[in-house]
Amino acid sequence: MAPDRSNISFTITHMNANHQDSLAAYLQVYCHVSAREAKSARLEDISLSDLVISANGTRYTVPIDPAMGSFSESRSRLVAMHQECLARLGRSDITIKEYRRPEGIEIFLFFVFATALVAFSRRSNFLPGSLFYETVGLEAVPPLAHLFYKTQPFVLTVMGGSHVVEASLLTVKRLRRHGVPVLSLVWCAWVVSNLIEGYTVWMRFDRMVKEEGAKREHRK
Repeated sequence: MAPDRSNISFTITHMNANHQDSLAAYLQVYCHVSAREAKSARLEDISLSDLVISANGTRYTVPIDPAMGSFSESRSRLVAMHQECLARLGRSDITIKEYRRPEGIEIFLFFVFATALVAFSRRSNFLPGSLFYETVGLEAVPPLAHLFYKTQPFVLTVMGGSHVVEASLLTVKRLRRHGVPVLSLVWCAWVVSNLIEGYTVWMRFDRMVKEEGAKREHRK
């Protein structure tokens, strides 16, 4: 029996409009295409035994194994393939597509850490005559200025080093797992924010994941 082209057209339109991340995952897992190349994935055709997906001007055939008995199976089979790909890529089924700015107390902490990083970036900031020294009024508390001067190398190393480690772990344990493309604007925003404010970024990111999960459950 000839396939119902209207059902095929609906599936193609639906996948391209709502599940481009699944198409990219199919290419990465089944065709060994890099994440960067797979970003532009588009479903061109579907048969009982394979998908035809294009990316960056190249067409790939993704096998459906075992082949479907009818197109009524397409939804469940595509979902199963999606779940398999996520497992093999070490990805969550929740994708984060935007950056969220600090909120509430996080705004204050962001300002504190940003100021501290600027202040401790140079030891001379704690000497009389420097712009920072004069601006914050350190001349009124010479012992504190002296303490900051003496500890500047240690404080900068600990603060900067811990934030670099946290940002590195963020890319692996959060951004990669939740589908944030490396070096994308969203990726850069999260990483730079982590370098400045530290662990509060993880808390904010996890809130977004929880919210997205709740939205998904509500839609179901």
